[in-house]
Amino acid sequence: MSKVRIGMVVDYAGGFAETAELMRAYEQAGLELAAVPEAYSFDGVSQLGYLAAKTERLELMSAIFQVYSRTPTLIAMTAAGLDFVSAGRFTLGLGASGPQVVEGFHGVKYDAPLGRTREVVEICRQVWRREPVEHRGRHYTVPLTKQDGGTGLGKPLKIINHPVRSDIPVSIAALGEKNVALVAEIAQGWQPLFFHPRKAQLAWGDALAEGFARRDPALGELDIQLQMNFLIGEPGPEEIQKVRDQLALYIGGMGARDKNFYNQLACRYGYEAEAKEIQDLYLSGNKAQAAAAVPADLVEAVTLMGEEDSVRRQLREFAEAGVRTLLLNPVAADPADRVDHVRRLAGINAGLTTAGVS
Repeated sequence: MSKVRIGMVVDYAGGFAETAELMRAYEQAGLELAAVPEAYSFDGVSQLGYLAAKTERLELMSAIFQVYSRTPTLIAMTAAGLDFVSAGRFTLGLGASGPQVVEGFHGVKYDAPLGRTREVVEICRQVWRREPVEHRGRHYTVPLTKQDGGTGLGKPLKIINHPVRSDIPVSIAALGEKNVALVAEIAQGWQPLFFHPRKAQLAWGDALAEGFARRDPALGELDIQLQMNFLIGEPGPEEIQKVRDQLALYIGGMGARDKNFYNQLACRYGYEAEAKEIQDLYLSGNKAQAAAAVPADLVEAVTLMGEEDSVRRQLREFAEAGVRTLLLNPVAADPADRVDHVRRLAGINAGLTTAGVS
């Protein structure tokens, strides 16, 4: 079985300093990567820099930087800076987010997410190669000329410092079929939310094949990176309910009725009737009933919670579906238990890899 990398999402909702101090213990327990989200709370860059100073081997990743909230060259500079302070341990996680955050919080028009994502990646890679940045796309023009409304005084510039790496890995969050095809074409990593290993081919098989047909072999294998709640031991009603509530929120209420990517994903998984029921209930204010309508199979598939035999089986399923990185959200109440669960998971993972289980 191919090795699965064990990572973790670092929660930005509070207690960050305590979590950062725990990173050393997690690192010793077998954690290999820490991912920092950035929605509309504190920025992710400062936290990633702090973690770079607190750790030695742990890889770091943004999960995610929105393509709208920074210019493409600033995204490239930020990634190069984080790669510099971490001595080459950073992966740039990007995503389009959605209109609620981009327009509602940043005041920037949410348009052309596919085209903008492609051009941002193209410009970032120019910067990291230390090429004078020249880009004339549909969404970004660097440098601006008089023809583009600029002063005409700008000239192509290259980044002053030499980046640690000329090709920093790029990971993109995507769910829609066209978005996933783009990821398979241009990115090293893919961050899908609510990935069902037994139904992934049904939902994304054609899109992945389309993107892989255009993929540069130099990019290597696509690293599928999954965020999921994690617990070793039988989950209690409270842990299960949190997953149900989250799935109900996303499938039922994340976007307008006809523009909810998560509802559409549930339909592609084959849960058309359930997705409609969840959305109808949620949008009518019956959130508890919407959560109760979430299929138990989906709850189990998108989490890593259970006794060791169950976790071992799920790890095998994820690996066979192409997953190469887990981004865990440990839900055990005690920090010592969370560290111990990571240690036990690392042991299970090593055992499967050594045994060559397929």
